[in-house]
Parts: sequence; structure tokens; C-alpha cells
Amino acid sequence: MIKRITSVLIVLSVLSCSKENAEGQPPDQEINYKQEMRDFVKQISIYSKNLSNDFLIIPQNGQQLVTKTGEANGALDLEYLSAIDGTGREDLFYGYDNDNKPTSEDDTNFLLPFCDICEQNGVEVLTTDYCSTHSKMDDSYARNNARGYVSFSAPERGLNVIPDYPEEPYHMNSEDIETLSDAKNFLYLIDPSGFSGKQAFISAVAETNYDVIIMDLFFDDVAFTASETEQLKTKQNGRKRLVVSYMSIGEAEDYRYYWNPDWSGHPPAWMDAENPDWEGNFKVKYWDADWKVIIYGSDEAYLNKIINAGFDGVYLDIIDGFEYFEEQ
Repeated sequence: MIKRITSVLIVLSVLSCSKENAEGQPPDQEINYKQEMRDFVKQISIYSKNLSNDFLIIPQNGQQLVTKTGEANGALDLEYLSAIDGTGREDLFYGYDNDNKPTSEDDTNFLLPFCDICEQNGVEVLTTDYCSTHSKMDDSYARNNARGYVSFSAPERGLNVIPDYPEEPYHMNSEDIETLSDAKNFLYLIDPSGFSGKQAFISAVAETNYDVIIMDLFFDDVAFTASETEQLKTKQNGRKRLVVSYMSIGEAEDYRYYWNPDWSGHPPAWMDAENPDWEGNFKVKYWDADWKVIIYGSDEAYLNKIINAGFDGVYLDIIDGFEYFEEQ
């Protein structure tokens, strides 16, 4: 297991890793897109852990960032690994091309070494396979468990339901969950629109025994309060669990509180193309200072709202946004 390095060392690395122009932004032709995303995640980690030392940082996808070259045999980026507590991986065994379909062996075999690097260096791997057939869900849980990963078989890509299979969470346990390494299962439920209201959502989740809940900060555009989040931190069996908020940092979403209606006709410089698979989601130049201000650093910033709402950590999405820019 790697040794945690100090915030000061990470800060120095972040400040020195990219050449910037007079406006504080690296020229486009000089951008190292992988490194910029590493730096962004590290900055979020430093900022949040200075406010709350135990706050969890869990980037989803983009596991290539754990090595300096983006290749499985490359030198480890120990600063990046030290800055994160877990890593989320979608579609490892099911759903990469189509839901409820096995991921190709080539894709699985490409991803596995990066996930193993995380596990070997004290970063917990949380996987989400998209499959609804019971036998495939069983297979997903078994294969992830064999590698030491904590997994969730999601029957809906929208992550909008509490599964009715298995009847109880896989590897359900009666222990308190104090750290991510204590967790044996998790629930990924970021679309609460199927619940009649906040309290109905809270009651439904409270009746489960999942060790970790990954959810959205908002219900119908209204943020959960710290007292409401606290209600979610106890499993049905009375033991403690962790509650983590989703936050996309690689795309802007037109249904979020920060969205300016003027952007639809006059997008800011940091906004790029709309995601063809997710209407209303727009790629962002995540290295841009104006985008970072939206994400963290003030009471109105997204991360700060999550921290103030009492969440135990943040689940960072679109970490693999660097792939979009590398392919342009």
C-alpha cells in the first residue's frame, strides 16, 4: 500500500505540472489532457480534505490516470493515487457496449490491470455492471468479488431503482462502515424521480442494508439538507454507513442549479459539444479556471454544497473526459 503524501507536496506538483499563458490557461496545443484531469481531481481532493480530513474522493472511470503514461505497464502516478480513496468503474464485466450483455474480453482485459493497480495501492475499486438477468447479476457479483472489488449490479442504466434482486445486498453485513475499506456492497441511485418526494426516497433507502449509498445532492432541484443526509447514514440493521454524492466534473448539465439559460445560445469559452448519448450534458474544458470555480472554492460551488449537506464524500464522474479531447 502506498504511503499518503502531504497536501503541500500535491499542491506543489499541481502548480508546477502545466505551463500556463498570461490568462492562466495552458495554450490548447500544449494541453496534456490526462494530466489536466489528474490535477483537477487532486485540487478537489486537497480542497475538500482541508475542510474535512475524512472526506472521500472517488473518481469514476478514467483509470488510465493511475499511471503517468496511461498504459498499464507505466510508472505509477503516486500523487494521484494518494489523492483518491476509491475508484468507480462502469461496465467492467457487463454493459460496455450494450446493457445486459457481457463486456468483450478485450475491453475487460484492458481495464483489469488498472483496477488491480488501484487495489494494490490502497484505493478501493467500486464497480457497476449494467445487467438485469439474475444469472448475469450473480456472475457479475462473483467475478468482481473474486478480484476483491466491491460491486453493484444495476438493472437500469438510469440508476433509478433499488434492485429487488438480490433480496438483500450482496455480502450484507452487520458492521459499522467507518471507512471505504470497510464496505462490502453499495447502492448506486442517482435518479430519484421515481420516488414521490424526498421523504419517500429517504424512507426507502433507510430500509436497506447497503454499506455505501451513492446518490445525487438534489431531489427535484432541491438539495438534501445535512439533517436529511444524516437520516440516510444508518442501515436498516442500525449500523452506520457512508453516503456519497455524485458530481460530474467533465460535463456541464443543463438541469443543474449553476446553469445559465444564456449558455444555450451563447456558450462560455469552456463549454464544448453536447454529449450525443445524454441530452443536456455538454463536454467542458475541465482545465479552465472558470469551470473550476463552478465546481469548488466558494459557498455557491457544487463541491461546497455537497460538503455542507453532510455527505461523506463525492463520486466524480466523466473523469474519462480526457478521451474526448485527445480524439479531436
